[in-house]
Amino acid sequence: MITKKNVFLKETLKALTKLIIAGILIGVLKQYDAIIAGILVLKIIHNIYKEIILPKTNKNWLLLIGMILTGFGGIVGETWGVANGYWEYHEVTRELPLWLPFAWMLAFHYLYKLERNLIPLLKEQSQKNKILLAILLALILPAFGEVITIYLGVWTYYWPYQLLGVPLYAFICLVFVHMLVYTILHFICKKYKINDVVFN
Repeated sequence: MITKKNVFLKETLKALTKLIIAGILIGVLKQYDAIIAGILVLKIIHNIYKEIILPKTNKNWLLLIGMILTGFGGIVGETWGVANGYWEYHEVTRELPLWLPFAWMLAFHYLYKLERNLIPLLKEQSQKNKILLAILLALILPAFGEVITIYLGVWTYYWPYQLLGVPLYAFICLVFVHMLVYTILHFICKKYKINDVVFN
C-alpha cells in the first residue's frame, strides 16, 4: 500500500514532533491564552504568506478556506461542549481560551499538509484510499495532541468512555469536523475544476 516507507515514516515522525511541541507549548503557557493566541496567529500568517502570497502561480486558496471553515466549526463545537458541561478549560479567566479558533485553523493546515505529503507515497492514490488516510489521521493525530494537553492540565473532558482522557465522542467529533470540511473542499474543487492532490 505504501511506497518509500522510510519517507512515509519520516513525514509521520516529523508531524508527531510538531504536534508534541505544540501540545507542550499550550500546556506550559495555558494560563496565558492571549500569548498562545498571538503565537498561533503568527503561525497562520506565516502559512498564508508561504502558500498564498509568496507563490506567483498555484496560490493555495483552499488552505485559507479550509482553515476558516475548520476554525468556525471548531468554535461552534467548543461553545456547545463547554456550555453543556461536557468539558472545561483550566487556568484561564474565560470559558473559552482566546487561542481556540486559531488552534482549530492550524489543525486543518497540519492535517492537510501531512496528507499532501503522504498521498504521493500511496501505491494506489484512489479516492477511497485518500478518504481512509484522512479518516485515520483525523482519528489519531488530533486525539494524540489532546492527550498531551489534557495531561498538562489545559482542559478536562467529562464525557464517559475515555481513552487516556479523550472520550469516544471526542474521537467521533474530531473526525466529523475534519471530514465535513474535506467534503466541502472536495465539492469546491469539483465545481471549479481545481486540481488538488488531497481533495480530488
